[in-house]
Amino acid sequence: MKHPSAYLRMRVLGAIDFAQGTSIRERIKKVSELSFTDEDGNMHQFTWRTISTWLYRFKVNGVTGIQNATRSDKGATRKITPEELLEAINQVLPLFRGGRYNKSDVYRKCIEKGLLRKDQIAWTTFYRFIKTYDLLKSDTPESKLRLAFAMQYANQLWQADTMYGPLVKHDGKSAATRLIAFLDDASRVCCHGQFFLNENTSTMGSAIRSAFYKRGVPDQLYVDNGSIYVSQELTLICARVGTILRHAPVRDGAAKGKIERFFRTVRDTFLLRQLDLSSIDALNRQFTAWVEDEYNAAEHSAIGMRPIDRFGLDLKRVRYLPPDEVNDELFFAEDSRKVKKDNTFSFRNIRYETPADLRDKEITIRFDREKADRIVVYYKSTRIGNAKILDLIANGQLKRLTKQESISTEGGTL
Repeated sequence: MKHPSAYLRMRVLGAIDFAQGTSIRERIKKVSELSFTDEDGNMHQFTWRTISTWLYRFKVNGVTGIQNATRSDKGATRKITPEELLEAINQVLPLFRGGRYNKSDVYRKCIEKGLLRKDQIAWTTFYRFIKTYDLLKSDTPESKLRLAFAMQYANQLWQADTMYGPLVKHDGKSAATRLIAFLDDASRVCCHGQFFLNENTSTMGSAIRSAFYKRGVPDQLYVDNGSIYVSQELTLICARVGTILRHAPVRDGAAKGKIERFFRTVRDTFLLRQLDLSSIDALNRQFTAWVEDEYNAAEHSAIGMRPIDRFGLDLKRVRYLPPDEVNDELFFAEDSRKVKKDNTFSFRNIRYETPADLRDKEITIRFDREKADRIVVYYKSTRIGNAKILDLIANGQLKRLTKQESISTEGGTL
């Protein structure tokens, strides 16, 4: 049996609060008698010792503590993704006459053409990726048997992906853009789409935050194996809001057919217009207007009605996330720190004071990668409050004032 996901473990831990028993030990043993269904519909039962271990790790390290202990990058290279490697391979395969080649020939040709570097991926790693993901397999995704499907209700499943966008002016130069978009499977509504100058975890966090606030929280999110979609940040965000994160098979873009079809509509309809490309903001304003006024508001041939109307049929089922300061923290990055004896910790070369006495404790901090203007302290999965920048002068004055008050009280003046 594969390792249970963080989502399944959180469901098991959640059952402890509602189990019968006068002590935590009794409630855990009651939960160990229950069966739980995973994301694939399989039933699982766990021993009380296993559940106790998960509960301890959750109290100490939060959601990250109940994730699998194996390395997140096991079996993968940290410098290149399978998709990037496949793209390089596909560019050199036409160079072999008669289609005769072996793995060594392909690797050498990728290096010669500058598509790969030896310090980026070694020959042994290249060979392992070829074998693990069948990157030279003759069978194509188009040969697979596929069945058309659609979710029954809105927000049961979203598909997300990234596409190349047009060049825009930025700092007096032309800069490439990337479009990150989310599409609801049942209604075909574009939940949110936004162009960015960079494709990284920060832009993904910004895009998914806007999508969740705009259209609610989906039960499942279906993505590919790109670096931003397998990042720890996205995994944490989905775990915090209760969304199951699913990944499509490698080399199988057709598995996300609906979002790919949406991107084709973007290219054939939106990008063919005379667009204002003077800035990234101007491009996003035009794209948002096109999505809301035309795409979501026009009849979709696959469902026979407007996507926004189809989405509206299930509004009572949609789990909305009210935008506020606490909910914003669901999308923050996370890191751990050890509090010093003076109740301070360092982050990005700045010293902060914890909002409570946490000396010598291991804490978790959440922060916005873009601004980092607010550092939130968590201890054993409990939100303690916002940390404040250490002010040595103010602390010195407070110490002298406290000492003077103590002397005055002893002298009887107070």
